Amino acid sequence: MHVIVKGKQIDVGDALRQHIEDSLEAGVSKYFDNAIDAQVTLSRKNHNFHTECSVHIGSGIDVTASADHVDAYSSFDATAERIEKQLRRYKRRLKSHHGKERFDAKMKFVAQSYVLANDMDDEDEPEMNGTGADDWQPMIIAESSANIPDCSVGEAVMRMDLANLPAMMFHNSSTKGLNMVYRRPDGNIGWIDPKIANSEKSA
Repeated sequence: MHVIVKGKQIDVGDALRQHIEDSLEAGVSKYFDNAIDAQVTLSRKNHNFHTECSVHIGSGIDVTASADHVDAYSSFDATAERIEKQLRRYKRRLKSHHGKERFDAKMKFVAQSYVLANDMDDEDEPEMNGTGADDWQPMIIAESSANIPDCSVGEAVMRMDLANLPAMMFHNSSTKGLNMVYRRPDGNIGWIDPKIANSEKSA
């Protein structure tokens, strides 16, 4: 596994870099021996060190975690522990033959993903135009390509959990439609499965 270690406005010394590479390689290989690469970024967050880690273990499968600590080594160790916890949770599925076939499957769609600026104050509610709609247009501050995988609901939940995402859109391999899973405030997982209205079917 190729490990890239970066520092944002901090110098990552050789000893810490070697510790990260060795620990991550050893930890990931206990649960998944075909990981492709990993990226670790260290930065300062207030008075703590902040570590972000993403391990790429297959087509569209990323395991992501982060942690803060006053000590740089402890910040990484806590992050690596969370990565291992995620891999341990899904170890059986990751190593199953069915799982490997699914991870290597082609992505169903490639979509554009946008980040919109949240620059509206409470006092700046947009005025309504003559049609009853507002004229406010959000500012796009970043955009990238996003793969939408073709998988089951259970696999979508696993992908979302491993990548530590709040939501994930996927192409349901059973219903052949676009679905979404997301984290609810109560800790459960929500699943949105749009249905075509009868009027649209008959049109």
